[in-house]
Amino acid sequence: MPITSSRSRRDFIGQSVRWTAAGGMLAAGLGQASAATAPLPVTPPDRPAALPHQDHYLLCNVRLEEGFIREDNEVVATRTGLYDISVRNGKIDQLTAAGQGDRSLSAWDAQNALLLPATRDMHIHLDKTFYGGPWQAPRPRQGKTIMDMIAREQVLIPQLLPHSQARAEALIALLHAKGTTRARSHCNIDPVSGLQSLEHLQAALARHPDFPCEIVAFPQHGLLHSQVDGLMCEAMQHGVGYVGGLDPTHVDGAMEKSLDAMFQIALDYQRGVDIHLHETSPAGVAAIHYMIDTVAKNPQLKGRVTLSHGFALATLEGAALDKMIEGLAEQQFSVASTLPIGKLTMPIPQLQAAGIKVMTGTDSVIDHWSPFGTGSMLEKANLYAQLYRGSDEFSLSRALAIATDDRLPLSAQGERQWPAPGDEASMMLVSASCSAEAVARISPVVATFSRGKPVFALTPA
Repeated sequence: MPITSSRSRRDFIGQSVRWTAAGGMLAAGLGQASAATAPLPVTPPDRPAALPHQDHYLLCNVRLEEGFIREDNEVVATRTGLYDISVRNGKIDQLTAAGQGDRSLSAWDAQNALLLPATRDMHIHLDKTFYGGPWQAPRPRQGKTIMDMIAREQVLIPQLLPHSQARAEALIALLHAKGTTRARSHCNIDPVSGLQSLEHLQAALARHPDFPCEIVAFPQHGLLHSQVDGLMCEAMQHGVGYVGGLDPTHVDGAMEKSLDAMFQIALDYQRGVDIHLHETSPAGVAAIHYMIDTVAKNPQLKGRVTLSHGFALATLEGAALDKMIEGLAEQQFSVASTLPIGKLTMPIPQLQAAGIKVMTGTDSVIDHWSPFGTGSMLEKANLYAQLYRGSDEFSLSRALAIATDDRLPLSAQGERQWPAPGDEASMMLVSASCSAEAVARISPVVATFSRGKPVFALTPA
């Protein structure tokens, strides 16, 4: 897109919303599909056409946050300014006042869009999805156990495998369109698919080197129940970075034996651990205690274990919760939460106050478990704000951190700390006036850059 004269903010936002309706659906592979139609073709573009693709280029008229505006010592607004930003070899190179950038460079006019750090989706299943195919709602869940859901999945997997690489690529395109440039994906290792799901996911990721993604080998049908310990070891030999696990009591029926098997693979192959733990019974609490004790006895695991979901934490309070959090913090666990809404509320603020890293993720965009995922980490930041942070300017601005790996444009004191020369240019342009608005309104993403490379851009209708 050539450099154009600056338009009013209202005109820009209005146009961006129209772009979202048109370009967003195209980028995400959506269309007029129903259960009766054939699967949609999935051909995500390798690169958006509108943005420059040189290793050194200029973004003009970029809105950056400069500080907080206070009244009676309370933050009431965010001060911003317009800048030209040069990007060189995947990093921020120079920041100058708008109009002062090097116009000899290939340039693109951001038209006052706000620049924010790119988001990260740290719990998603790219390998098994209905996304990119005809609409399918999950079957009714009432009265169904997790074992019933696993049985259903065993029927579905042969139907999904022929399309799994293309659909994984469609999800990558969707995540790019939502501002996400990094992810951690769980990948089924089960008797039905063997290593095929992993092979298809790795093939999809190989076609998108601009989408760094950690892989967790996930025994969805139970590590012991489905007897896949051998396949899990093979997955490690294929370069997988994390050993997964699942509900060691309710699925595997042997908590200690299941967790020991999971941790042994991690120790043998020097990998991290990321376990799904949905159990809310006392068995879930016991499993977390056992994991803390295991890491304490094996220091090489310290700082390398992620507790995904961890719903048992929401059943604790008072001294019991404090003791559990103390143990998690001491062994440097991280927690990946989808920020569930319902009867149980996760103690996310308490975890963060103890120094435990808390991440969030989509989980599923649409599959036989849930149809509600949008792929937007801004939406997760919005949910986090509603559940825990509050609705004021300062709290909304802080809520963004859970989606951006704790990167925020302004420090708590209101000093600009991002972007700075030398920072990795993984970032997104959004049609918002500040971080608080972007979180509260889940503002449309205009463009996404992964390590300087443009990977998504809306196209004017």
